[in-house]
Amino acid sequence: MKRSLLLILCLLLSLRPASAQSRQVPDSLRLARLDSLLVKFYSALERDDNDRKTAEFNYLIASCKDSLTRQHVAMEILDHYSNHVRVMGEEAVAIALYDKWVASGLVKPRDEWEQMNLDLFASFNRNSLVGMQAPKITLRRPGGGKELMPAGGRVSVIFFYDTSCGKCRLESQVMPMIINKVEFPLDFYAVYAGTDRKQWRDFRKGFRFKNRNVKLHHLWDPEIDSDYQRMYGVTGTPRLFVVLEDGEIIGRKLEVDNLQQIFHYIGISYGKPE
Repeated sequence: MKRSLLLILCLLLSLRPASAQSRQVPDSLRLARLDSLLVKFYSALERDDNDRKTAEFNYLIASCKDSLTRQHVAMEILDHYSNHVRVMGEEAVAIALYDKWVASGLVKPRDEWEQMNLDLFASFNRNSLVGMQAPKITLRRPGGGKELMPAGGRVSVIFFYDTSCGKCRLESQVMPMIINKVEFPLDFYAVYAGTDRKQWRDFRKGFRFKNRNVKLHHLWDPEIDSDYQRMYGVTGTPRLFVVLEDGEIIGRKLEVDNLQQIFHYIGISYGKPE
């Protein structure tokens, strides 16, 4: 099915507009048909790994016969994998395509706004993709000391939040019910993304775990000296990561509900499934 779709797309892309005017402005109907086929292609590739997806899309973009169609196809695919993905870790596809086609100058974004958004996406996502080593950054403790995060040697959960964020407050109420059931060693890093010391202190008083397997670390960086926003892609809150003992990121931008499933599989490796 994937190869059939690819053949259809390539045939469609090979059709050049007949008039001089249409050579400058791609026919809207042709592009609409092309976009419809791309949606089917995304679905056909959904179960493939990121390397296969990247290879298929690189081949597809390279198959475009004119620069405007190549630009349209590349930007539509990048938009899908940077803004509308539903499979965890697919941001890696967008980063790989951005580096090959946009950063290299082979394909120009359609306007300055699109260029800025793609540049920001790449900058704020390339350091913390699933499968990568979690960036080690130094943050401040409540008492003023400094701490390296994640320390390593134990499974880690990293929770970036803001006290003014409604979803953060909701997740912080649900989180203890999940964390208190963990039966393996866990470091939980609650990283406050705000700057109000009083609000942070009030939050810490109410956010605690009753689990001896879990060590809770309250940290912040009001001056952003650690560059945590870029290193972990914290363009908004909440942001939730899971990191294995060896530093590998196995979950990013998670929902609280995802934690139970991830903890189940981690628990199996410890002989204590959740």
